[in-house]
Amino acid sequence: MEPTTPETLAHSHARPVHWLATATAMAAVIATAGLVQPATGTPAAPAEPQANGPQATAPDAAAVTYPLDCKGAPQTVTATAQGDLDGDGRPETVAAVRCEAGSGTPPHAIYVLTQAAPGKAAPDAAGPRVVATLLDAGQRQNATDLTVRDGVVTATLLGYSSPEVPRYSPDVKKLAKWRWTGGKFRQELTDSTARSV
Repeated sequence: MEPTTPETLAHSHARPVHWLATATAMAAVIATAGLVQPATGTPAAPAEPQANGPQATAPDAAAVTYPLDCKGAPQTVTATAQGDLDGDGRPETVAAVRCEAGSGTPPHAIYVLTQAAPGKAAPDAAGPRVVATLLDAGQRQNATDLTVRDGVVTATLLGYSSPEVPRYSPDVKKLAKWRWTGGKFRQELTDSTARSV
């Protein structure tokens, strides 16, 4: 091995200019690293929940047994609509339900479902439940165009002007609205025409 001389190690002696250049380069690398974030970084934190807690969900219409006597036939939910009907900040579900029949058009019933707020009910009462009947199946009407808007339930009701009218051809059409007023639902009929539909 050759002996080391000052000439062979001249490149290892740092001068002030060398340290200044190194420090400048390192500062540039650190600054660039602070501006560039990796694509696989930690996702942004979710927004803070509102003061009134998490958003409530409307009751599931398929999770309810309705007070509709189908004489052993299954019940069918044909339409649903959701909205806050009583102004408590939690949405209700309105469901149009009828018996499932092999033929014909069974009449509808329209029910309002609610669900207890989390932690406010006994465990067996925490699921969705029927709290009101807007249309009874005994009225022998069919419901279409079920909606909830601004706390008002609206449905088109198809019925019959007399027992002689065939069940497959309703001849009365009414636009019905229900509104929560004074602690109960009140119905108002807004349109009625006797015609085949």
